[in-house]
Amino acid sequence: MNLRPFPTAAALIQFHDAYLADAEVSQPLPGDPLWLEIARNHQFNCKLWAEEDLARRRDVEDHAIAANKRAIDGFNQSRNDAIERIDEIILSALAAVPRLPHCRLNSETAGSMADRLSIVSLKIHHMRIQTQRTEAGQEHLARCRERLERLTQQRADLARCFDELLRDCVAGSAEYHIYRQFKMYNDPALNPYLYRAPGAGDARSGSA
Repeated sequence: MNLRPFPTAAALIQFHDAYLADAEVSQPLPGDPLWLEIARNHQFNCKLWAEEDLARRRDVEDHAIAANKRAIDGFNQSRNDAIERIDEIILSALAAVPRLPHCRLNSETAGSMADRLSIVSLKIHHMRIQTQRTEAGQEHLARCRERLERLTQQRADLARCFDELLRDCVAGSAEYHIYRQFKMYNDPALNPYLYRAPGAGDARSGSA
């Protein structure tokens, strides 16, 4: 088996950066199931970034911040759902690969790494904007340039780990499992402040 069914870290980075460079344009989602979930994950990370910025405002009424926090919950759930679907697709493709003796178990999944690549791409994009601010002082610009350099190195390190994990999984020398997030605070059957609320009804008998 070869690596053709799976994206390389370089391809992920190129996609993430291109999306951010043209974020105002409505972009069609990819048709390939794996790339579709990669795109969805990045899309929701972008939405999360914007909402997290808005939630820090001090010049609006509390109800506006509450709306931001509710949006953050929804986007974060969708982001995690996409991570799990990425891993489901990859592990399904790897199901027939025989495991070698002493095959190592990786604690982080390929989907989680793809998510981290998305997030660091967002950090790089926004830190680069900070280095280009004409009204900012030289100390701020120098600090942001140094941080941008560190973020770029961190992304290169993570990219290497992503490629190595998939390469080793294809070779049968590594494996990983999906670790379900089970976001209990989003589940009306599991969050006591939701299932004990007046009018919660059948949520109390929901299953985990």
